Amino acid sequence: MAELLKDVYNHAFIDSVATHFQDAYPGFEKQLFITTIFDSQWASRELKSRLTFITQTLHHLLPSDFKKSTTILKKVAPFFSSYEAMFFPAFIELYGLDDYETSVECLAFLTQYSSSEFAVRPFIEKYPEKMMAQMLEWSESDNFHIRRLASEGCRPRLPWASALPLFKADPTAIIPILECLKDDDEDYVYRSVANNLNDISKDNPELVVKIAQSWMQGKPTKNRRWLVKHACRGLLKSANVDILALFGFTHPRHINIEKFTLDKTVKWGEKLNFSFTLSASQALGKCRCEFIIAFMKKNGKQADKIFKISESEINAHQKEITKQFSFKAISTRQYYPGEHKLMLIVNGVQMAQLPFTLQP
Repeated sequence: MAELLKDVYNHAFIDSVATHFQDAYPGFEKQLFITTIFDSQWASRELKSRLTFITQTLHHLLPSDFKKSTTILKKVAPFFSSYEAMFFPAFIELYGLDDYETSVECLAFLTQYSSSEFAVRPFIEKYPEKMMAQMLEWSESDNFHIRRLASEGCRPRLPWASALPLFKADPTAIIPILECLKDDDEDYVYRSVANNLNDISKDNPELVVKIAQSWMQGKPTKNRRWLVKHACRGLLKSANVDILALFGFTHPRHINIEKFTLDKTVKWGEKLNFSFTLSASQALGKCRCEFIIAFMKKNGKQADKIFKISESEINAHQKEITKQFSFKAISTRQYYPGEHKLMLIVNGVQMAQLPFTLQP
């Protein structure tokens, strides 16, 4: 059985944390920390709860003076990394909001070992102008972890974090940061820029269209082209005409769908098979093929979900495509029996549809 993420906080890990804190701060009560962590509720705590509880327990055992505590945190943090070390920036998030200068300096240090992308958000909400000026400064840092924080921390819809309503309404303050980072050498950084723009596109699509068109002018680098396309993945799925045109996907008026077949019934846990042929009297050209399934919901209504099939330049006059969709149970989607519908999309245009029935 795969190890749960929360299980990284095991006895060996907690003992290591306690040992390093005791080395950095001799007054740290190592055994009290360990016994407090592994209380009667520990086993039932999920990942976020465990992380928060570790942070709270550290706060109880470290000096009450926040600046002194951050000095100790910075001594210990380099011994840990990745998501399991997120309790370091979480400490700043929970206890440093009223000490801006100390906290901001510490967040920049700590993000080099885990990530301060979540911890920085309350500071953006409390000090929006000052914090965004700081993040613009971070975007010019020599350290790529800090540069990534400049973008990732201000994403309007960062997954696993609370949204930033200020930037959902008006993301103007984010754009100078993204402009600064758009040609960063580190994929870790420019991927964050793409994800930030994708977030923005959900509330301000026209702005992202304008930015995408601007960034694709001239002879954009391979990385720039990748960034813009990844940033526009939501707009491509929603068939934004300007973005489709930007990437060369013209209206498929010259294309016909032929020999479209699919399984009439499929059972839970099995795969739905379907196939079709793209046909034209000339070269098919650049084709982005997708399909939509109208899933039956619990309330008896249908809800659409779009999936990508392929994207390529097709010089032939015909192209046969076969595809499967698995109805195997997954944690992110609940399947309900009844009539469903599958629709074929070419370059953002719905071309054909057929019904099928999902059986229990």
